[in-house]
Amino acid sequence: MVSAMLFWGILFVILVVLELCTMQLISVWFAAGALAAFIGAAVELNPLGQCILFVAVSFALLLLSLPLLKKFRASNPNTKTVDPDVGKDATVTEEIDNGASTGRVKIGDSNWRARSAQDAVIPIGTIVTVTKIDGTTAYVTEKNN
Repeated sequence: MVSAMLFWGILFVILVVLELCTMQLISVWFAAGALAAFIGAAVELNPLGQCILFVAVSFALLLLSLPLLKKFRASNPNTKTVDPDVGKDATVTEEIDNGASTGRVKIGDSNWRARSAQDAVIPIGTIVTVTKIDGTTAYVTEKNN
């Protein structure tokens, strides 16, 4: 019982941390399923029952949330297509080198992973312009003075 509780508890924590890192509503349903299975283990539900509870709760929450997510996306059409940081100036805080997969820029108060849109190496301190945001990566070009 304790080992099952430990397993579900660790899985719950990992999934919550993963969700907090991505904020994409990917693992939150499985975290809730892991929490349900943890409670099942605490009340001494057999391992098969714990697994069924995990799958059932995860799947049910996913199905219940889909209409809400579709409604939210329909009422907020700009959430996916427009990014307010595109066109802004940023300062390179870590040398941008696409070949070495390095680079960070500061856009306002936010620190972003950065790649050169022109595949150029851009040194620290350079002022750049954000041309595109893709996930958590800002694509930039050197600002012409």
